[in-house]
Amino acid sequence: MTSAQDKSQDADQDRIQRRVNKILETRLESDKDTLDALNGLSSFFGENTLKNRRNLRSQIEHRSVGINENFLKAFREVKLSLDAVCDDLDTMATSVQTMKTDLETSKALTKDLIEQTNTMQQERERLEVHQQIAQAFLARFQLSVPEHQLLYGTAKDAPIVPEFFKVLDRVQSIHAECRLLMQCGYQTAALDIMEEMTLHQEGALERLYRWTQNHCRNLENNEIGPLVVEAMSRLQDRPVLFKYVIDEYAIARRAVLVRLFIEALTEGGPGGNPRPIELHAHDPKRYIGDMFAWLHQSIPNEKENLAMLFKKCDKHDISEQMQKALCYIVDGVCHPLKVRVETILSSEKDTIILFTISNLLRFYQQIMKQVVLGGSLEQCLIDLQKSSEQIYLNALASQVRSVLQRPAGSTLALEPPQRDLVPPASVARLLNMLKEILSVATMVDGRQADITKIVSCVIDPLLQSVQESAAHLPTIDMGVYLLNCLYHMQSTLAVYEYMDERVERLQAQSDAQLDTLTSEQASSLVANLNLGPIYTILQSNQTKIETNLLKIFMSKMDAFLELPDVLLLPQIQLIMSSSHRATVQRRAFNVIVAIYKQIYDRVHDPANGFQPDQMLQKTPEQVSHILLSP
Repeated sequence: MTSAQDKSQDADQDRIQRRVNKILETRLESDKDTLDALNGLSSFFGENTLKNRRNLRSQIEHRSVGINENFLKAFREVKLSLDAVCDDLDTMATSVQTMKTDLETSKALTKDLIEQTNTMQQERERLEVHQQIAQAFLARFQLSVPEHQLLYGTAKDAPIVPEFFKVLDRVQSIHAECRLLMQCGYQTAALDIMEEMTLHQEGALERLYRWTQNHCRNLENNEIGPLVVEAMSRLQDRPVLFKYVIDEYAIARRAVLVRLFIEALTEGGPGGNPRPIELHAHDPKRYIGDMFAWLHQSIPNEKENLAMLFKKCDKHDISEQMQKALCYIVDGVCHPLKVRVETILSSEKDTIILFTISNLLRFYQQIMKQVVLGGSLEQCLIDLQKSSEQIYLNALASQVRSVLQRPAGSTLALEPPQRDLVPPASVARLLNMLKEILSVATMVDGRQADITKIVSCVIDPLLQSVQESAAHLPTIDMGVYLLNCLYHMQSTLAVYEYMDERVERLQAQSDAQLDTLTSEQASSLVANLNLGPIYTILQSNQTKIETNLLKIFMSKMDAFLELPDVLLLPQIQLIMSSSHRATVQRRAFNVIVAIYKQIYDRVHDPANGFQPDQMLQKTPEQVSHILLSP
């Protein structure tokens, strides 16, 4: 028993000891609750006296009672507030129950209305979907008000703007998409829309046509803008409207081109530079050249402007229309051009100037043909070129006739040949004139035909006159005279191209005169060498030749071999060409050599009984060497 008490006391002491240790180990500065309690105690505990320590417990209890009374008072107010809230909640619950009852009653009464409202709400949603679809359909297949205004214009003369073509493209796109709409089963709507778009398209193209036509009508400086180019590409699908616009443009540009041409002729360029073309009317070549140079510069510009106008059009379909339009534009200058050129041609008398003008016309005819094919201008240039060619040939023929006419007569003949048998001055004048013309002709296109005509116009009457003037001369004089004239002509023409045939014909006539002169010279040599009787014997095949005839021949032959030129006809020395003189001499000497060979063979024939050592000591080869060696 005592042991148990001891253990209990030990345990209490241990517990007390632990508490005391715990209190001693406790650090008051870190114990917040203890600090708060001490702070509260300091508020009402004054001096540390015995009385105060004895009354401390009662004071703490009184303070606790006061605190509890305050808490009770505050809680009573809370309870009263909660009671009021509970009363309000009860009232609200009653009201809610009343409202619930009323709602259930109303719900029962408005069930049909709610169902109808739900149905209408669903219908509204469905209609909204349909409205969106319809709006999307209209936006896809109908024009908006701004687009409609762009297409038809807000005013009568409203200009075309770039957005117009976008709207027109949209109209065409809607028209094309209607085909897909028809394939989807909406044939009626598609057909109605297609019809409407067709009307829009026709109205828009009609407005575009009027605007383009008016724009082309007022073109002064060829200011072809991108809108006009685009308009022409759209109007190409309407051939009639397209043609009307082209005609209007061609009419306007024709008038402008004619006016500019007249201004260039009479007024010149801006400020007088360049000067008016007609100031050079006194110089036919420059005058006509300046007119054609102006046309050569202006007409390609018109072609380029037409190409710009049709830039976006299908070139394969409009090439003919483009060419016709260009022809019509440039045909306006035909009349003023033709009048001035014909005036120059009719007043000019100089053959070379007329020939130069004809070549100038031919040159520009070829140049213009590369730009403008067909039309009045091409025919006008052809007619002017033919007329100028005929005029210069007539002028040349007239000039040839005036040179070849005798001063006192009117027949075509040269002055009589002089004693030296050289060509007269008239021949030299005509050939010099021919040289001047041919020097110009060799520098132009188509010169072969020109050279042939010019040479025929001069040489043919000249040959006729030369032959007529030589007709009264003795044979040998006539031969020398004609040969000299032919040589002069032949040497003049030989240096020019395309003259081979004419030179050959002159050479043939020269050869004929050479044959005549050779015959006359050979006959003279035969007579002077007393070969006539001997040649007659040889020709008659007689074997006997008289010795006296042979001696006379040998005497004259020896003298002839010493000085062969002594027996040449004096007219032969008058031949102008040394080669012709040599030819006549050589051919005549060949005749003498041939006769001498026959005589030599007859004499050296033993059957004839001649003594060869006493006569004809020179062999035919020696005679030929003496006479024919250079």
